[in-house]
Amino acid sequence: MSCLDFAEKVFLVMGVANKKSIAWAIAQLLENSGAHVIYSVRSAMRRESLKELLKNREIYTCDVENPEEIQQLAQSIPKKYSQINGFVHSIAFGNYADGPKPFHETKRADFLQATAISCFSLVEVANALKPLLARDASVVTIGISSQVAAPAYGYMSPIKAALESVVRFLAKSFSKDSEVRFNCVKAGPLKTSASAGIPGYIANYLYAEKMTLRKRAITTQEVANAALFLLSDLASGINGQGIVVNAGMDFNYFDEELVH
Repeated sequence: MSCLDFAEKVFLVMGVANKKSIAWAIAQLLENSGAHVIYSVRSAMRRESLKELLKNREIYTCDVENPEEIQQLAQSIPKKYSQINGFVHSIAFGNYADGPKPFHETKRADFLQATAISCFSLVEVANALKPLLARDASVVTIGISSQVAAPAYGYMSPIKAALESVVRFLAKSFSKDSEVRFNCVKAGPLKTSASAGIPGYIANYLYAEKMTLRKRAITTQEVANAALFLLSDLASGINGQGIVVNAGMDFNYFDEELVH
């Protein structure tokens, strides 16, 4: 339970895939804090698979790979809500069907598709929802905590770096006529269904856990806690930032146990 008060506020959460999703953890915190949460999922099939989890909640479908569906979402929400207080962008996709490859062998189609879904969709959604966002709304996306060249993560790492840059440019662009804030939670390696599809992820996850100062991996709940703070009025002075949540992993390269 959160002590933050989100009473009478409305948020859109994009990207719930299952109960292990970061998006679901954030949505639960928002609801427990008094917010009304509306959901956007990729497809009618995903919506059907989430029937038991989301129960009677309000769900829209929006495949961000299709710009027309983003516009449809932006046209549908105002039919019930005059404004929303922000949204959570927890969407990413990378095609690893061919298994791990050296970065220089990345296919153009794979890179562009992953960029459109995982990065540029934030720009498109923000633009489409701009008339609906409260003047002081908050937008949070999910990035990664390190920009090291991790072979297993492949081309998604530079795309996530681009996502963090997009956050800064959106914050600047929106500042011309609003106080809408854009921030990124830069999460350490997590146990999610999405990460399970990354080749070699488990070995990297276990290594990353040993690199944390506490020798214990970051949890989805800890990432959600940071997102909730950024969505709240308590974070009103934070804009265009990447907030690292990884228990010190990114500066503990020479940990005694690992070196030994």
